[in-house]
Amino acid sequence: MTQLVGFITVILRGAGLVAFSGVVGGVAFAILVLRPFSQDAPIAALRRSLRLIALGGLGVAAAQLTTFALQTWALVGQTEGWPIWEFLTTDFARAGLARAFLAVGLAATAERLRSRLESRRAWALLTVLALLLAATSGLLSHALGRLDGRGPLIALDALHQLGAAVWVGGLIHLIACWLWLRRSVQEAAIGPMVERFSTLAMASVAAIVASGIGLATYYVGSMEAFVVTAYGAMVLTKVIVLAAAMILGALNFLAVRRARHRWGEPPRFMRGLVEAEIGLGVAILLSAASLTSLPPAVDVSADRATVIEVGSRFLPRVPRLASPPLESLLAVAAPISDTLAERKPEEYAWSEYNHHMAGLFVLVAGLLALVERWRRGSWARHWPLVFLGLAAFMFFRNDPRAWPLGPAGFWETMLNPGVLQHRIAVLLVVALAVLEWLVRVGRMPRPRAAYALPLLCAAGGALLLTHSHSNFSMKAAFLLEITHSPLGILGVFVGWGRWLELRLPAPENRIPGRVWTVSLILLGAILLTYREG
Repeated sequence: MTQLVGFITVILRGAGLVAFSGVVGGVAFAILVLRPFSQDAPIAALRRSLRLIALGGLGVAAAQLTTFALQTWALVGQTEGWPIWEFLTTDFARAGLARAFLAVGLAATAERLRSRLESRRAWALLTVLALLLAATSGLLSHALGRLDGRGPLIALDALHQLGAAVWVGGLIHLIACWLWLRRSVQEAAIGPMVERFSTLAMASVAAIVASGIGLATYYVGSMEAFVVTAYGAMVLTKVIVLAAAMILGALNFLAVRRARHRWGEPPRFMRGLVEAEIGLGVAILLSAASLTSLPPAVDVSADRATVIEVGSRFLPRVPRLASPPLESLLAVAAPISDTLAERKPEEYAWSEYNHHMAGLFVLVAGLLALVERWRRGSWARHWPLVFLGLAAFMFFRNDPRAWPLGPAGFWETMLNPGVLQHRIAVLLVVALAVLEWLVRVGRMPRPRAAYALPLLCAAGGALLLTHSHSNFSMKAAFLLEITHSPLGILGVFVGWGRWLELRLPAPENRIPGRVWTVSLILLGAILLTYREG
Protein backbone atom coordinates (compact mmCIF):
# COMPACT_ATOMS: atom_id res chain seq x y z
CA MET A 1 0.00 0.00 0.00
CA THR A 2 2.86 2.39 0.81
CA GLN A 3 4.39 1.83 -2.62
CA LEU A 4 1.04 2.44 -4.32
CA VAL A 5 0.59 5.70 -2.40
CA GLY A 6 4.11 6.73 -3.40
CA PHE A 7 3.46 5.96 -7.07
CA ILE A 8 0.17 7.87 -7.12
CA THR A 9 1.80 10.77 -5.27
CA VAL A 10 4.49 11.09 -7.95
CA ILE A 11 1.84 11.08 -10.68
CA LEU A 12 -0.15 13.75 -8.80
CA ARG A 13 2.96 15.87 -8.39
CA GLY A 14 3.60 15.61 -12.10
CA ALA A 15 0.01 16.59 -12.89
CA GLY A 16 0.33 19.46 -10.42
CA LEU A 17 3.49 20.69 -12.16
CA VAL A 18 1.75 20.62 -15.53
CA ALA A 19 -1.22 22.55 -14.10
CA PHE A 20 1.18 24.98 -12.38
CA SER A 21 2.88 25.56 -15.72
CA GLY A 22 -0.45 26.22 -17.38
CA VAL A 23 -1.24 28.83 -14.72
CA VAL A 24 2.04 30.72 -14.41
CA GLY A 25 2.99 30.30 -18.06
CA GLY A 26 -0.52 31.32 -19.06
CA VAL A 27 -0.36 34.52 -17.03
CA ALA A 28 2.99 35.43 -18.62
CA PHE A 29 1.62 34.57 -22.07
CA ALA A 30 -1.54 36.63 -21.54
CA ILE A 31 0.27 39.71 -20.25
CA LEU A 32 3.38 39.73 -22.45
CA VAL A 33 2.08 38.18 -25.66
CA LEU A 34 -1.68 38.71 -26.02
CA ARG A 35 -2.45 41.93 -24.14
CA PRO A 36 -0.35 44.21 -26.38
CA PHE A 37 -2.71 43.41 -29.26
CA SER A 38 -5.78 45.53 -29.86
CA GLN A 39 -7.52 43.40 -32.53
CA ASP A 40 -10.75 41.62 -31.75
CA ALA A 41 -9.38 38.13 -32.51
CA PRO A 42 -6.51 38.26 -29.98
CA ILE A 43 -8.94 39.62 -27.38
CA ALA A 44 -11.15 36.59 -27.91
CA ALA A 45 -8.05 34.40 -27.66
CA LEU A 46 -7.13 36.24 -24.45
CA ARG A 47 -10.47 35.32 -22.88
CA ARG A 48 -9.90 31.68 -23.78
CA SER A 49 -6.41 31.83 -22.31
CA LEU A 50 -7.84 33.21 -19.06
CA ARG A 51 -10.28 30.30 -18.93
CA LEU A 52 -7.34 27.87 -19.23
CA ILE A 53 -5.57 29.73 -16.43
CA ALA A 54 -8.63 29.38 -14.20
CA LEU A 55 -8.89 25.65 -14.88
CA GLY A 56 -5.16 25.28 -14.24
CA GLY A 57 -5.47 27.02 -10.89
CA LEU A 58 -8.17 24.60 -9.81
CA GLY A 59 -5.95 21.75 -11.01
CA VAL A 60 -3.02 22.94 -8.90
CA ALA A 61 -5.22 23.15 -5.79
CA ALA A 62 -6.79 19.73 -6.44
CA ALA A 63 -3.43 18.03 -6.98
CA GLN A 64 -1.96 19.64 -3.85
CA LEU A 65 -4.86 18.76 -1.56
CA THR A 66 -5.16 15.21 -2.93
CA THR A 67 -1.45 14.67 -2.35
CA PHE A 68 -1.80 15.84 1.25
CA ALA A 69 -4.76 13.51 1.76
CA LEU A 70 -2.76 10.54 0.49
CA GLN A 71 0.26 11.42 2.63
CA THR A 72 -1.94 11.75 5.74
CA TRP A 73 -3.57 8.43 4.95
CA ALA A 74 -0.14 6.81 4.63
CA LEU A 75 0.84 8.18 8.05
CA VAL A 76 -2.20 6.53 9.65
CA GLY A 77 -0.69 3.11 9.03
CA GLN A 78 2.59 4.15 10.65
CA THR A 79 1.27 5.94 13.75
CA GLU A 80 -1.59 5.66 16.20
CA GLY A 81 -4.69 7.70 15.44
CA TRP A 82 -5.01 10.37 12.79
CA PRO A 83 -1.93 12.67 12.94
CA ILE A 84 -3.60 15.35 10.86
CA TRP A 85 -2.79 18.24 13.19
CA GLU A 86 0.85 17.22 13.54
CA PHE A 87 1.15 17.04 9.76
CA LEU A 88 -0.51 20.41 9.22
CA THR A 89 1.89 22.15 11.63
CA THR A 90 4.92 21.29 9.46
CA ASP A 91 6.45 23.91 7.16
CA PHE A 92 5.88 21.57 4.22
CA ALA A 93 2.13 21.33 4.88
CA ARG A 94 1.75 25.04 5.50
CA ALA A 95 3.52 25.88 2.23
CA GLY A 96 1.33 23.40 0.35
CA LEU A 97 -1.88 24.77 1.82
CA ALA A 98 -0.78 28.31 1.03
CA ARG A 99 -0.17 27.30 -2.59
CA ALA A 100 -3.61 25.68 -2.79
CA PHE A 101 -5.19 28.87 -1.42
CA LEU A 102 -3.24 31.04 -3.88
CA ALA A 103 -4.21 28.76 -6.78
CA VAL A 104 -7.92 29.00 -5.97
CA GLY A 105 -7.69 32.78 -5.63
CA LEU A 106 -5.83 33.01 -8.93
CA ALA A 107 -8.46 30.85 -10.65
CA ALA A 108 -11.25 33.08 -9.37
CA THR A 109 -9.39 36.22 -10.46
CA ALA A 110 -8.75 34.86 -13.97
CA GLU A 111 -12.38 33.87 -14.42
CA ARG A 112 -13.61 37.26 -13.25
CA LEU A 113 -11.09 39.03 -15.47
CA ARG A 114 -12.61 37.45 -18.59
CA SER A 115 -15.46 39.94 -18.42
CA ARG A 116 -13.31 42.88 -17.24
CA LEU A 117 -10.30 42.91 -19.54
CA GLU A 118 -9.71 46.64 -18.99
CA SER A 119 -9.42 46.38 -15.19
CA ARG A 120 -5.84 47.23 -14.27
CA ARG A 121 -6.40 46.21 -10.66
CA ALA A 122 -7.55 42.75 -11.71
CA TRP A 123 -4.51 42.31 -13.95
CA ALA A 124 -2.22 43.49 -11.15
CA LEU A 125 -3.84 41.05 -8.71
CA LEU A 126 -3.50 38.21 -11.22
CA THR A 127 0.18 39.02 -11.68
CA VAL A 128 0.87 39.18 -7.94
CA LEU A 129 -0.90 35.87 -7.28
CA ALA A 130 1.03 34.16 -10.09
CA LEU A 131 4.35 35.49 -8.75
CA LEU A 132 3.48 34.35 -5.22
CA LEU A 133 2.52 30.91 -6.53
CA ALA A 134 5.85 30.69 -8.33
CA ALA A 135 7.79 31.99 -5.33
CA THR A 136 6.31 29.38 -2.98
CA SER A 137 7.23 26.51 -5.32
CA GLY A 138 10.71 26.40 -3.79
CA LEU A 139 9.18 25.74 -0.36
CA LEU A 140 8.05 22.26 -1.48
CA SER A 141 11.47 21.22 -2.77
CA HIS A 142 14.52 19.62 -1.18
CA ALA A 143 15.72 23.14 -0.32
CA LEU A 144 13.28 23.38 2.59
CA GLY A 145 15.04 20.55 4.42
CA ARG A 146 18.59 21.85 4.02
CA LEU A 147 20.48 23.24 6.97
CA ASP A 148 22.96 25.27 4.93
CA GLY A 149 22.24 27.54 1.99
CA ARG A 150 18.49 27.16 2.41
CA GLY A 151 17.58 30.67 1.23
CA PRO A 152 19.63 30.68 -2.01
CA LEU A 153 18.50 27.13 -2.82
CA ILE A 154 14.82 28.03 -2.37
CA ALA A 155 15.32 31.06 -4.64
CA LEU A 156 17.14 28.97 -7.27
CA ASP A 157 14.46 26.29 -7.18
CA ALA A 158 11.69 28.88 -7.53
CA LEU A 159 13.49 30.47 -10.50
CA HIS A 160 13.96 27.03 -12.06
CA GLN A 161 10.27 26.18 -11.75
CA LEU A 162 9.24 29.64 -12.92
CA GLY A 163 11.34 29.29 -16.08
CA ALA A 164 9.93 25.82 -16.79
CA ALA A 165 6.37 27.01 -16.16
CA VAL A 166 6.64 30.01 -18.48
CA TRP A 167 8.21 27.84 -21.20
CA VAL A 168 5.95 24.76 -21.07
CA GLY A 169 2.79 26.59 -19.99
CA GLY A 170 3.37 29.29 -22.58
CA LEU A 171 3.67 26.64 -25.29
CA ILE A 172 0.36 25.13 -24.20
CA HIS A 173 -1.38 28.50 -24.41
CA LEU A 174 0.36 29.24 -27.73
CA ILE A 175 -1.11 26.11 -29.32
CA ALA A 176 -4.55 26.77 -27.82
CA CYS A 177 -4.65 30.33 -29.15
CA TRP A 178 -3.16 29.22 -32.47
CA LEU A 179 -6.02 26.75 -33.00
CA TRP A 180 -8.63 29.31 -31.98
CA LEU A 181 -7.27 31.96 -34.37
CA ARG A 182 -7.25 29.48 -37.25
CA ARG A 183 -10.84 28.46 -36.58
CA SER A 184 -11.88 32.11 -36.45
CA VAL A 185 -10.06 32.78 -39.76
CA GLN A 186 -7.68 35.26 -38.14
CA GLU A 187 -4.37 33.75 -39.29
CA ALA A 188 -2.77 37.20 -39.62
CA ALA A 189 -2.50 37.48 -35.83
CA ILE A 190 -0.70 34.13 -35.45
CA GLY A 191 2.66 35.32 -36.78
CA PRO A 192 3.18 38.24 -34.39
CA MET A 193 1.92 36.10 -31.51
CA VAL A 194 4.48 33.39 -32.26
CA GLU A 195 7.26 35.96 -32.60
CA ARG A 196 6.46 37.56 -29.25
CA PHE A 197 6.42 34.20 -27.51
CA SER A 198 9.69 33.17 -29.17
CA THR A 199 11.52 35.91 -27.28
CA LEU A 200 9.78 34.98 -24.01
CA ALA A 201 10.68 31.30 -24.49
CA MET A 202 14.36 32.15 -24.98
CA ALA A 203 14.46 34.03 -21.68
CA SER A 204 12.64 31.16 -19.93
CA VAL A 205 15.05 28.51 -21.19
CA ALA A 206 18.00 30.71 -20.15
CA ALA A 207 16.53 30.85 -16.61
CA ILE A 208 16.05 27.07 -16.59
CA VAL A 209 19.63 26.38 -17.64
CA ALA A 210 21.24 28.96 -15.30
CA SER A 211 19.27 27.90 -12.22
CA GLY A 212 19.59 24.22 -13.15
CA ILE A 213 23.38 24.47 -13.18
CA GLY A 214 23.33 26.01 -9.72
CA LEU A 215 20.96 23.35 -8.31
CA ALA A 216 22.90 20.50 -9.89
CA THR A 217 26.19 21.85 -8.53
CA TYR A 218 24.81 21.73 -5.00
CA TYR A 219 22.58 18.65 -5.07
CA VAL A 220 24.61 16.37 -7.37
CA GLY A 221 28.05 17.46 -6.27
CA SER A 222 30.27 15.74 -8.87
CA MET A 223 30.26 14.51 -12.47
CA GLU A 224 30.49 10.91 -11.26
CA ALA A 225 27.28 11.27 -9.26
CA PHE A 226 25.31 11.82 -12.48
CA VAL A 227 25.70 8.13 -13.30
CA VAL A 228 26.16 6.39 -9.94
CA THR A 229 23.17 7.79 -8.00
CA ALA A 230 19.44 7.72 -8.69
CA TYR A 231 19.11 11.48 -8.23
CA GLY A 232 22.01 12.25 -10.55
CA ALA A 233 20.73 9.84 -13.21
CA MET A 234 17.31 11.52 -13.15
CA VAL A 235 18.90 14.97 -13.47
CA LEU A 236 20.92 13.68 -16.43
CA THR A 237 17.67 12.35 -17.93
CA LYS A 238 16.13 15.82 -17.65
CA VAL A 239 19.17 17.36 -19.33
CA ILE A 240 18.97 14.97 -22.31
CA VAL A 241 15.25 15.53 -22.87
CA LEU A 242 15.72 19.30 -22.40
CA ALA A 243 18.46 19.28 -25.05
CA ALA A 244 16.08 17.60 -27.52
CA ALA A 245 13.37 20.16 -26.70
CA MET A 246 15.86 23.00 -27.17
CA ILE A 247 16.70 21.70 -30.65
CA LEU A 248 13.02 21.90 -31.60
CA GLY A 249 12.81 25.35 -30.01
CA ALA A 250 15.85 26.50 -31.98
CA LEU A 251 14.26 25.31 -35.24
CA ASN A 252 11.12 27.26 -34.41
CA PHE A 253 13.16 30.32 -33.47
CA LEU A 254 15.00 30.26 -36.81
CA ALA A 255 11.73 29.81 -38.70
CA VAL A 256 10.25 32.80 -36.85
CA ARG A 257 13.18 35.03 -37.72
CA ARG A 258 13.19 34.01 -41.40
CA ALA A 259 9.47 34.67 -41.74
CA ARG A 260 9.46 37.99 -39.83
CA HIS A 261 8.95 40.16 -42.92
CA ARG A 262 6.29 38.03 -44.61
CA TRP A 263 3.91 37.15 -41.79
CA GLY A 264 0.67 35.45 -42.53
CA GLU A 265 0.24 32.11 -40.88
CA PRO A 266 3.67 30.66 -39.86
CA PRO A 267 5.14 27.77 -41.88
CA ARG A 268 2.98 24.67 -41.52
CA PHE A 269 5.77 22.61 -39.98
CA MET A 270 6.09 24.98 -36.99
CA ARG A 271 2.92 23.80 -35.31
CA GLY A 272 4.14 20.20 -35.29
CA LEU A 273 7.44 21.29 -33.76
CA VAL A 274 5.61 23.22 -31.05
CA GLU A 275 3.42 20.19 -30.26
CA ALA A 276 6.46 17.92 -29.93
CA GLU A 277 8.20 20.55 -27.80
CA ILE A 278 5.21 20.55 -25.45
CA GLY A 279 5.38 16.75 -25.21
CA LEU A 280 9.07 16.83 -24.30
CA GLY A 281 8.41 19.60 -21.80
CA VAL A 282 5.70 17.56 -20.07
CA ALA A 283 8.09 14.58 -19.91
CA ILE A 284 10.63 16.84 -18.19
CA LEU A 285 8.02 17.96 -15.65
CA LEU A 286 7.09 14.34 -14.88
CA SER A 287 10.74 13.39 -14.34
CA ALA A 288 11.11 16.45 -12.11
CA ALA A 289 8.19 15.18 -10.02
CA SER A 290 9.99 11.89 -9.41
CA LEU A 291 13.08 13.79 -8.22
CA THR A 292 11.18 14.89 -5.13
CA SER A 293 11.01 11.26 -3.95
CA LEU A 294 14.77 10.74 -4.27
CA PRO A 295 17.46 11.92 -1.84
CA PRO A 296 19.96 14.38 -3.38
CA ALA A 297 23.13 12.72 -4.63
CA VAL A 298 25.29 14.65 -2.17
CA ASP A 299 23.44 12.92 0.69
CA VAL A 300 24.10 9.41 -0.65
CA SER A 301 27.62 8.57 0.47
CA ALA A 302 27.29 5.00 1.75
CA ASP A 303 26.30 2.04 -0.42
CA ARG A 304 26.91 4.06 -3.61
CA ALA A 305 27.46 2.32 -6.95
CA THR A 306 30.62 2.80 -9.02
CA VAL A 307 30.98 3.90 -12.63
CA ILE A 308 32.23 0.43 -13.55
CA GLU A 309 29.22 -1.24 -11.94
CA VAL A 310 26.83 1.06 -13.79
CA GLY A 311 28.66 0.61 -17.09
CA SER A 312 28.57 -3.16 -16.75
CA ARG A 313 24.77 -3.01 -16.86
CA PHE A 314 24.93 -1.86 -20.47
CA LEU A 315 27.66 -4.17 -21.78
CA PRO A 316 26.46 -6.53 -24.55
CA ARG A 317 26.15 -10.20 -23.61
CA VAL A 318 24.40 -13.32 -24.81
CA PRO A 319 20.70 -13.01 -23.94
CA ARG A 320 19.21 -15.44 -21.44
CA LEU A 321 17.00 -17.75 -23.50
CA ALA A 322 16.09 -20.21 -20.74
CA SER A 323 13.75 -19.48 -17.83
CA PRO A 324 13.62 -21.20 -14.44
CA PRO A 325 10.48 -23.32 -13.91
CA LEU A 326 7.54 -21.52 -12.35
CA GLU A 327 7.32 -24.10 -9.56
CA SER A 328 10.90 -23.49 -8.40
CA LEU A 329 10.32 -19.73 -8.46
CA LEU A 330 7.14 -19.88 -6.39
CA ALA A 331 8.81 -22.24 -3.92
CA VAL A 332 11.46 -19.67 -2.92
CA ALA A 333 9.81 -16.30 -3.65
CA ALA A 334 8.19 -14.28 -0.87
CA PRO A 335 4.52 -13.27 -1.20
CA ILE A 336 3.95 -10.43 -3.63
CA SER A 337 2.73 -8.22 -0.77
CA ASP A 338 6.18 -8.40 0.89
CA THR A 339 7.90 -5.61 -1.02
CA LEU A 340 10.95 -5.58 1.28
CA ALA A 341 11.82 -9.28 0.95
CA GLU A 342 15.25 -10.18 -0.39
CA ARG A 343 15.05 -11.43 -3.96
CA LYS A 344 16.25 -14.93 -4.78
CA PRO A 345 18.45 -16.03 -7.73
CA GLU A 346 15.43 -17.67 -9.38
CA GLU A 347 13.64 -14.31 -9.37
CA TYR A 348 16.60 -12.56 -10.95
CA ALA A 349 16.83 -15.23 -13.65
CA TRP A 350 13.09 -15.02 -14.35
CA SER A 351 13.22 -11.23 -14.69
CA GLU A 352 16.30 -11.26 -16.93
CA TYR A 353 14.69 -13.79 -19.25
CA ASN A 354 11.56 -11.61 -19.45
CA HIS A 355 13.53 -8.51 -20.35
CA HIS A 356 15.67 -10.27 -22.92
CA MET A 357 12.70 -11.84 -24.69
CA ALA A 358 10.88 -8.50 -24.65
CA GLY A 359 14.01 -6.95 -26.15
CA LEU A 360 13.93 -9.47 -29.00
CA PHE A 361 10.32 -8.57 -29.78
CA VAL A 362 11.09 -4.83 -29.79
CA LEU A 363 14.31 -5.27 -31.78
CA VAL A 364 12.54 -7.32 -34.46
CA ALA A 365 9.77 -4.71 -34.69
CA GLY A 366 12.32 -1.90 -35.01
CA LEU A 367 14.33 -3.68 -37.71
CA LEU A 368 11.18 -4.44 -39.71
CA ALA A 369 10.11 -0.79 -39.38
CA LEU A 370 13.53 0.13 -40.81
CA VAL A 371 13.13 -2.34 -43.69
CA GLU A 372 9.72 -0.85 -44.48
CA ARG A 373 11.45 2.43 -45.36
CA TRP A 374 13.21 0.81 -48.33
CA ARG A 375 11.60 0.91 -51.73
CA ARG A 376 11.11 -2.87 -51.78
CA GLY A 377 10.31 -3.19 -48.10
CA SER A 378 6.54 -2.74 -48.19
CA TRP A 379 6.13 -6.39 -47.12
CA ALA A 380 7.47 -5.38 -43.68
CA ARG A 381 4.55 -3.01 -43.03
CA HIS A 382 2.97 -5.68 -40.81
CA TRP A 383 5.66 -5.13 -38.17
CA PRO A 384 3.21 -3.73 -35.54
CA LEU A 385 1.76 -7.25 -35.14
CA VAL A 386 5.03 -8.23 -33.43
CA PHE A 387 3.81 -6.24 -30.45
CA LEU A 388 0.80 -8.54 -30.03
CA GLY A 389 3.27 -11.32 -29.28
CA LEU A 390 5.05 -9.03 -26.85
CA ALA A 391 1.76 -8.20 -25.09
CA ALA A 392 0.86 -11.88 -24.71
CA PHE A 393 4.32 -12.64 -23.35
CA MET A 394 4.12 -9.76 -20.85
CA PHE A 395 0.62 -10.76 -19.73
CA PHE A 396 1.71 -14.20 -18.61
CA ARG A 397 5.31 -13.54 -17.54
CA ASN A 398 5.45 -10.10 -15.90
CA ASP A 399 4.27 -11.06 -12.41
CA PRO A 400 4.61 -14.82 -11.76
CA ARG A 401 3.34 -14.51 -8.17
CA ALA A 402 0.15 -12.80 -9.34
CA TRP A 403 -2.82 -13.87 -11.42
CA PRO A 404 -2.95 -15.65 -13.87
CA LEU A 405 0.14 -17.76 -12.99
CA GLY A 406 0.62 -17.09 -9.29
CA PRO A 407 -1.45 -17.56 -6.14
CA ALA A 408 -2.25 -13.85 -5.60
CA GLY A 409 -5.65 -12.84 -6.97
CA PHE A 410 -6.36 -10.28 -9.69
CA TRP A 411 -7.94 -7.57 -7.51
CA GLU A 412 -5.53 -8.17 -4.63
CA THR A 413 -2.54 -7.43 -6.85
CA MET A 414 -4.10 -4.32 -8.35
CA LEU A 415 -2.95 -2.49 -5.21
CA ASN A 416 0.67 -3.31 -6.04
CA PRO A 417 2.12 -0.42 -8.09
CA GLY A 418 4.52 -2.70 -9.99
CA VAL A 419 1.76 -5.08 -11.05
CA LEU A 420 -0.53 -2.17 -11.89
CA GLN A 421 2.08 -0.58 -14.13
CA HIS A 422 2.71 -3.89 -15.89
CA ARG A 423 -0.98 -4.42 -16.62
CA ILE A 424 -1.36 -0.89 -17.92
CA ALA A 425 1.66 -1.51 -20.13
CA VAL A 426 0.06 -4.66 -21.59
CA LEU A 427 -3.08 -2.73 -22.54
CA LEU A 428 -1.00 0.04 -24.10
CA VAL A 429 1.01 -2.44 -26.17
CA VAL A 430 -2.14 -4.17 -27.48
CA ALA A 431 -3.71 -0.84 -28.44
CA LEU A 432 -0.47 0.27 -30.10
CA ALA A 433 -0.15 -2.93 -32.13
CA VAL A 434 -3.73 -3.03 -33.41
CA LEU A 435 -4.10 0.65 -34.26
CA GLU A 436 -0.70 1.03 -35.92
CA TRP A 437 -1.18 -2.14 -37.99
CA LEU A 438 -4.55 -0.88 -39.25
CA VAL A 439 -2.87 2.40 -40.20
CA ARG A 440 0.01 0.66 -42.00
CA VAL A 441 -2.25 -1.57 -44.12
CA GLY A 442 -4.69 1.25 -44.88
CA ARG A 443 -7.69 -0.25 -43.08
CA MET A 444 -8.17 2.56 -40.57
CA PRO A 445 -10.97 4.87 -41.76
CA ARG A 446 -9.92 7.70 -39.47
CA PRO A 447 -6.50 9.25 -40.30
CA ARG A 448 -6.08 10.52 -36.74
CA ALA A 449 -5.63 6.92 -35.58
CA ALA A 450 -2.07 7.21 -36.88
CA TYR A 451 -1.31 9.32 -33.82
CA ALA A 452 -1.98 6.36 -31.50
CA LEU A 453 1.58 5.06 -31.82
CA PRO A 454 3.34 8.33 -30.94
CA LEU A 455 0.97 9.14 -28.09
CA LEU A 456 1.13 5.67 -26.54
CA CYS A 457 4.93 5.49 -26.86
CA ALA A 458 5.32 8.97 -25.39
CA ALA A 459 2.97 8.08 -22.53
CA GLY A 460 4.83 4.83 -21.84
CA GLY A 461 8.19 6.60 -21.86
CA ALA A 462 6.91 9.31 -19.53
CA LEU A 463 5.51 6.64 -17.20
CA LEU A 464 8.96 5.06 -16.99
CA LEU A 465 10.44 8.44 -16.10
CA THR A 466 8.08 8.67 -13.11
CA HIS A 467 8.98 5.15 -11.97
CA SER A 468 10.68 5.12 -8.57
CA HIS A 469 10.91 2.94 -5.51
CA SER A 470 10.97 3.63 -1.79
CA ASN A 471 14.41 2.04 -1.64
CA PHE A 472 15.63 3.50 -4.92
CA SER A 473 18.59 5.17 -3.25
CA MET A 474 20.06 1.82 -2.22
CA LYS A 475 22.86 0.49 -4.42
CA ALA A 476 21.21 -2.82 -5.31
CA ALA A 477 17.90 -1.19 -6.22
CA PHE A 478 19.61 1.56 -8.22
CA LEU A 479 21.61 -0.95 -10.29
CA LEU A 480 18.44 -2.95 -10.79
CA GLU A 481 16.52 0.04 -12.19
CA ILE A 482 19.32 1.97 -13.94
CA THR A 483 18.02 1.01 -17.38
CA HIS A 484 14.62 2.62 -16.77
CA SER A 485 15.87 6.13 -17.53
CA PRO A 486 17.36 5.38 -20.99
CA LEU A 487 14.33 3.25 -21.83
CA GLY A 488 12.05 6.12 -20.83
CA ILE A 489 14.07 8.60 -22.90
CA LEU A 490 14.00 6.35 -25.96
CA GLY A 491 10.26 5.77 -25.51
CA VAL A 492 9.68 9.53 -25.49
CA PHE A 493 11.89 9.93 -28.59
CA VAL A 494 10.01 7.16 -30.41
CA GLY A 495 6.70 8.85 -29.62
CA TRP A 496 7.53 12.41 -30.57
CA GLY A 497 9.78 11.39 -33.48
CA ARG A 498 6.86 9.51 -35.03
CA TRP A 499 4.58 12.47 -34.23
CA LEU A 500 6.87 14.81 -36.18
CA GLU A 501 7.08 12.35 -39.05
CA LEU A 502 3.29 12.55 -39.33
CA ARG A 503 3.02 16.30 -38.81
CA LEU A 504 5.86 17.56 -41.00
CA PRO A 505 5.72 17.65 -44.80
CA ALA A 506 8.19 15.72 -46.93
CA PRO A 507 11.16 15.88 -47.06
CA GLU A 508 11.39 17.57 -43.64
CA ASN A 509 9.86 14.51 -41.96
CA ARG A 510 12.65 12.13 -42.98
CA ILE A 511 14.96 12.94 -40.08
CA PRO A 512 12.36 12.48 -37.30
CA GLY A 513 11.26 9.28 -39.07
CA ARG A 514 14.77 7.91 -38.82
CA VAL A 515 15.12 9.14 -35.24
CA TRP A 516 12.11 7.20 -33.94
CA THR A 517 13.02 4.05 -35.88
CA VAL A 518 16.59 4.02 -34.57
CA SER A 519 15.31 4.81 -31.06
CA LEU A 520 13.01 1.76 -31.24
CA ILE A 521 15.94 -0.44 -32.26
CA LEU A 522 18.11 0.95 -29.44
CA LEU A 523 15.27 0.38 -26.99
CA GLY A 524 15.24 -3.31 -27.92
CA ALA A 525 19.04 -3.49 -27.71
CA ILE A 526 19.06 -2.05 -24.17
CA LEU A 527 16.45 -4.57 -23.06
CA LEU A 528 18.75 -7.32 -24.38
CA THR A 529 21.55 -6.05 -22.12
CA TYR A 530 19.37 -5.98 -19.00
CA ARG A 531 20.85 -7.79 -16.01
CA GLU A 532 20.11 -8.05 -12.33
CA GLY A 533 22.99 -10.14 -11.05
